[in-house]
Amino acid sequence: MEKLTFYAVSAPEKLDRIGSYLAERLSRDVVRHRSGYVLIAMEALDQLLMACHSQSIKPFVESFLHMVAKLLESGEPKLQVLGTNSFVKFANIEEDTPSYHRRYDFFVSRFSAMCHSCHTDPETRTEIRIAGIRGIQGVVRKTVNDELRATIWEPQHMDKIVPSLLFNMQKTEEVDSRIGPPPSPSATDKEENPAVLAENCFRELLGRATFGNMNNAVRPVFAHLDHHKLWDPNEFAVHCFKIIMYSIQAQYSHHVIQEILGHLDARKKDSPRVRAGIIQVLLEAVAIAAKGSIGPTVLEVFNTLLKHLRLSVEFEANDLQGGSSGSANFNTSSKDNDEKIVQNAIIQTIGFFGSNLPDYQRSEIMMFIMGKVPVFGTSTHTLDISQLGDLGTRRIQIMLLRSLLMVTSGYKAKTIVTALPGSFLDPLLSPSLMEDYELRQLVLEVMHNLMDRHDNRAKLRGIRIIPDVADLKIKREKICRQDTSFMKKNGQQLYRHIYLGCKEEDNVQKNYELLYTSLALITIELANEEVVIDLIRLAIALQDSAIINEDNLPMFHRCGIMALVAAYLNFVSQMIAVPAFCQHVSKVIEIRTMEAPYFLPEHIFRDKCMLPKSLEKHDKNVYFLTNKIAESLGGSGYSVERLSVPYVPQVTDEDRLSRRKSIVDTVSIQVDILPNSIPSDDVVSNTEEITFEALKKAIDTSGMEEQEKEKRRLVIEKFQKAPFEEIAAQCESKANLLHDRLAQILELTIRPPPSPSGTLTITSGHTQYQSVPVYEMKFPDLCVY
Repeated sequence: MEKLTFYAVSAPEKLDRIGSYLAERLSRDVVRHRSGYVLIAMEALDQLLMACHSQSIKPFVESFLHMVAKLLESGEPKLQVLGTNSFVKFANIEEDTPSYHRRYDFFVSRFSAMCHSCHTDPETRTEIRIAGIRGIQGVVRKTVNDELRATIWEPQHMDKIVPSLLFNMQKTEEVDSRIGPPPSPSATDKEENPAVLAENCFRELLGRATFGNMNNAVRPVFAHLDHHKLWDPNEFAVHCFKIIMYSIQAQYSHHVIQEILGHLDARKKDSPRVRAGIIQVLLEAVAIAAKGSIGPTVLEVFNTLLKHLRLSVEFEANDLQGGSSGSANFNTSSKDNDEKIVQNAIIQTIGFFGSNLPDYQRSEIMMFIMGKVPVFGTSTHTLDISQLGDLGTRRIQIMLLRSLLMVTSGYKAKTIVTALPGSFLDPLLSPSLMEDYELRQLVLEVMHNLMDRHDNRAKLRGIRIIPDVADLKIKREKICRQDTSFMKKNGQQLYRHIYLGCKEEDNVQKNYELLYTSLALITIELANEEVVIDLIRLAIALQDSAIINEDNLPMFHRCGIMALVAAYLNFVSQMIAVPAFCQHVSKVIEIRTMEAPYFLPEHIFRDKCMLPKSLEKHDKNVYFLTNKIAESLGGSGYSVERLSVPYVPQVTDEDRLSRRKSIVDTVSIQVDILPNSIPSDDVVSNTEEITFEALKKAIDTSGMEEQEKEKRRLVIEKFQKAPFEEIAAQCESKANLLHDRLAQILELTIRPPPSPSGTLTITSGHTQYQSVPVYEMKFPDLCVY
């Protein structure tokens, strides 16, 4: 062998003939099963290959590869392993110049087949599989670094290599759900364990992937997991994608996320558990990618997840409607639970992804999700709910708000305007979101996430009378100018939301706790002297509403409101530290403890609390009195003139979209153009000439919106600042004028119209007055009234 090697090195041009001779001898010995001569020939080929690195080695390599292929084709495991070992030695040689014509298609196919060996002897089977994995590793090392020979990344090769590696990785005893990157295999494990060796090869393959061929390496993973039904349970799928995310270059992470999203779309009609498994994999991938580069896929991730959230709710609604028999009901309930697993997985993924985004992107995602929330009576949302129905729409509202709650968790904005811009606050506080107690709870919790910039919410948890607020060690800063401006612009909207939220009939204890926390957070984060006065006015208005009970609330809810007011006034009195105010509040609470404990949160929210039959018999000492509060605050320099003006919730354009009863009594005037039963030319011309344009102008209020908004603003400002006596007198005079005008109009109904071209319908409550001739109407300005 030494003489042959010296001769080959001295005369490299003879290598071609030497290789041909050895290949001929080895082929004959393989056919004749002369294993000893085969070993000698392969040893000679290996040593010559390692010794000679000149350019003339190219023809010799062809003979060498031809002989390795012969060994791999033989049915004897020892020869297959021998050929594999020789190929691995060759793969580790760095050639000076690339060989453009050399192809490794056969070796990819053969090594992949060896990875799936089913030999009857376990030791032999393991040996062949290890040889196949090492062979694939050799092919990858030999070809992957050569940009001119990138055929290994073609789909037909990746579709063989990747599943072969995954097939062996599946044999790992128990895949644990590691938080960090999976540990790299040790040197001894690599040689003995096919699963560990396959995982190491898989890491190496992915680590060498570039921008152009990343997808070709990832897509076969999905095919393998689909074929072997590994999404449910999905421990192995999660393990695979953890390896992928930690092995690839960080800037390519968004490619993997896009592939997972695309596969989720492709499997959208599969069972809920399969979809939940894919979403769980997405969560793990996002958790790793969020620490580095996530690229342009942020909105795509949320858009796809929200789309699948809607589909899941739609499937759940269809299942609930479809089940009728007993067995069907059983299947429906199991499917329903599975869909909830999908929905929870989506919300968890949205929340985790959103919480890892920078603040500017998180604000965009909050707006994006809020734009998806369906609102009854509007078409501003971008989510298709045509197939959901009322129950499904409510379900999707809850799911989206839960997603929003997850995204806003931990969000810290420097100013409240950044956290709650008008374009986000308006739909969040929409009255249609207040029809269900669970929806209202979620809205309040989202608001708390955005308002609580100093982590005080945990200290305020639960509604109670706090003996000493100073013990809570509440953190707060001086109110900045932007926050003051925010309250001037949006304060009335927040007060209105809290006021109406307290008066809902389906409130439970958690609703009152969250409303109390809302008042406390506004006091801590946003309250200057003016806001404090407004909040006290709001609390007194809530107390009055519970006493008067215009909404016919049950006694528990009335007492709950009283307890909420007591807890808040106790809190705010200690926060502003006015001794006289604190003394009045403490005295009322002390009297309530003795005479009316059901007006305190510690009692009313306790099981089996005795409720009073009425609130009219109570002495005024158990109530917080406006004059006492005004007197105590006035002595400390507060401007208390507005305390004498009762709080009235602001009327907004959204009231007409709400399904609740209106907070003010209004007279609805509807104008209908009704054609006569027997049309004539005279009537048609009369309609066009006399009434059509006039009525069109009367109905068309689009040009008057700005004037109406300005008028509404002036009315609100007047109610806030004008003396109470002046407001009462003006309201009384307007009511008398309205009564007189209605009486004059209704007198016209006594005279039957000769031939009206249209009619005016006046609706007041449940009573309608019709047949008023349009051209005899003496007060057209009533339409504006």
